[in-house]
Amino acid sequence: PYTNDICKYWKFKTPYIARQSAQKIFDLYLGYRVKKDFVGMDMCRKFLEMGFTRARRYANHKDGKKYKNGKVLPQENDWATNEKAKAAKRFKEFRDLCTQDEFYITLRKQWRDRENNTL
Repeated sequence: PYTNDICKYWKFKTPYIARQSAQKIFDLYLGYRVKKDFVGMDMCRKFLEMGFTRARRYANHKDGKKYKNGKVLPQENDWATNEKAKAAKRFKEFRDLCTQDEFYITLRKQWRDRENNTL
């Protein structure tokens, strides 16, 4: 259910759209936070991370293809300043809010501890 709830807002075509998308996903994060729903919080963090990395991919390579014939293609000349780079920055700002949230950090540690104890 989390993916269906979050994915419909995941967009990064322009910096403006990315900002709206990241804000909406962060709002969902805050809703899950109120419910102490770590899985929902972490899924929001994951989608913010994916928005960042996907937009960075297109900032680095306009067609999204990093490799050709097994070799890494060079970055675009404007890789740090183009529209997709700006979109990636919007997602990263919100992703960082999640990963630096003390409540999220505590719940993540508890989740990891439970995982390690069941192995």
